[in-house]
Amino acid sequence: MSAPALPLTEIIRVRVGFALTFEVPFPTPMLFVVEPTERPGQHIIQARRAVEPRSGVTHLHRYDDAHGNVVWRMLAQPGTVVVSHDMLVDVSGLPDPQSPELPKTPVEELPDDTLRFLLPSRYADSDLLASEAWERFGHIQGGWAQVQAISDHLYGSCIYGVGSNSTTTAQQAYSSGKAVCRDFAHMGVAFCRALNIPARYVCGYLGDIGIPPDGVPMDFHAWFQAYLGGEWRNFDARHNHPRIGRILIATGRDAADVAFTTTFGAARLTNMKVWADQVPLDEALPDEVLGEIWE
Repeated sequence: MSAPALPLTEIIRVRVGFALTFEVPFPTPMLFVVEPTERPGQHIIQARRAVEPRSGVTHLHRYDDAHGNVVWRMLAQPGTVVVSHDMLVDVSGLPDPQSPELPKTPVEELPDDTLRFLLPSRYADSDLLASEAWERFGHIQGGWAQVQAISDHLYGSCIYGVGSNSTTTAQQAYSSGKAVCRDFAHMGVAFCRALNIPARYVCGYLGDIGIPPDGVPMDFHAWFQAYLGGEWRNFDARHNHPRIGRILIATGRDAADVAFTTTFGAARLTNMKVWADQVPLDEALPDEVLGEIWE
């Protein structure tokens, strides 16, 4: 039986994290894009990063990539290596903001740093969806209205389910009519870019907060953001309903920029556990050690 739902307030506390187990046959460089950071509406209360055994990795450090995301870099040594993270994050207890009146910004008035998010990328092949985008959505007035129409269409026309893989593009997923959250995000990004609306891919956590649990094992989540009214706004064609408790990990042009792990060798992921649960506002991480801590 699931625990009773906690009351929703203007601020809620969410415990998020993961434990990833790898079997490593020989020394293998690895990258992880998995760490949420402070940002408006997202306040980090506690965080623990751990590798077990600590001797299982060398060259361990963090850096910021070209998109401002935190990347963990390490050289995994042969054997079993568990990389884990546990965090408490305070976020809004209100559903995703809705601003249906927002207009579309002409390209010539967009900030310089948004222009790269108008271009096709590895998985967001907007050039191949341009004709479909303009035929289906080009007549709609207003930026928010266009993006919401895209989200409505994708939610209604694509079945959620495994049918893609790590090489599937937006156009391929759209043609198949079957998609997981990664594909919904790529399709949303591609259609927006085809309509000259800057859009970027987002990965993060989204627990079953404020809704009945769906019983599916927890995983990382993906959605997309469109640049409207001078800000990046959340849209989620997978759910197509305002949700509570999103925690953003990273943003990029598409999933190639923010893969949660990248291995330069034969390291094999053998077990994965992810969590994102609302906890009381006075919750603190337990005292027990989560593996071997690194800073």
